[in-house]
Amino acid sequence: MTDSLPAEVLAAVGRMGLLLPGEVPAAEALSGGVASDIWRVDAARGPFCVKRALAKLKVAADWRAPVERNVYEVAWFRVAGSIVPEAVPAILGHDPASGLFAMEWLEPSRHRLWKADLAAGVVDPAVAWAVGDRLGRIHAGSAARQELAAEFDTDAIFHAIRLEPYLEAAARAHPDRAEALAALVSRTASTRLCLVHGDVSPKNIQVGPHGPILLDAECAWWGDPAFDVAFCLNHLLLKTLWVPRAAADLLLSFGALWEGYRARVDWESPAALETRIATLLPGLFLARVDGKSPVEYLTGEGERARVRARARAWLARPVSGLDELRSDWSREIGG
Repeated sequence: MTDSLPAEVLAAVGRMGLLLPGEVPAAEALSGGVASDIWRVDAARGPFCVKRALAKLKVAADWRAPVERNVYEVAWFRVAGSIVPEAVPAILGHDPASGLFAMEWLEPSRHRLWKADLAAGVVDPAVAWAVGDRLGRIHAGSAARQELAAEFDTDAIFHAIRLEPYLEAAARAHPDRAEALAALVSRTASTRLCLVHGDVSPKNIQVGPHGPILLDAECAWWGDPAFDVAFCLNHLLLKTLWVPRAAADLLLSFGALWEGYRARVDWESPAALETRIATLLPGLFLARVDGKSPVEYLTGEGERARVRARARAWLARPVSGLDELRSDWSREIGG
């Protein structure tokens, strides 16, 4: 490794007590995220990961977000770890002034990135079930805890990094669906039930020896659990176009994730929650082709047109539930 940590990052890591006096560790800048700078640091104590939130995200559109979200990400790991310890990495240190924190290094040989598995056509519905189960346990364990509602009062951050770049940007691209998308924004913003991760995506989940581990909680918010579930289910649908040979298993995984999650829902009616998920998902579906952060793997206009057309149809005539939505998409792709 030949990279060096920027001076301000090195100083922050030192303040966290993770280096020996005078130690200048080897480091490697990691790729993959758009919202943060991330390094692997090889210190005398062993390897760990350092993450710094960015004010301007690394996308083509002008997408900015408050860097103080870093504080809430660390807090999300703390709360989620108290509920499901095996579902999150250990936090080793936090330097709020510099927007940096350090966490344990998850060795890639033992912790596979779920997105990489899916891209390779390795699709195990049992993994999706476990993701749903762990997410449901975190939501159930945080629901109705009013002290968390006060701690995660992050409406402005969630709007800046989720509602505006996804649903509101899609509405600007599709004025004839703007009313439906605005209604989703309003409903999501006003539904406050539990601690939400905000970016439950295969790229932010590593599958380790003891099951899935959730990463990248920069969008942590006290709000609507439907957002987390819809956000992840959306990716499973989109990947049927990316990896068509695995489409059948991806659709099975869609159902398995909801099954694992639904069994944990005890804070509200599962039917009411399913309705919110099923009506929110089409907005996110559209946003991933016409929002500020389109998925990078749908490169053909034909693929994007299919997503766009189906999302617009669902927004015009909402489906009754997740089974209908999955069946509808299965017919669209010939599954």
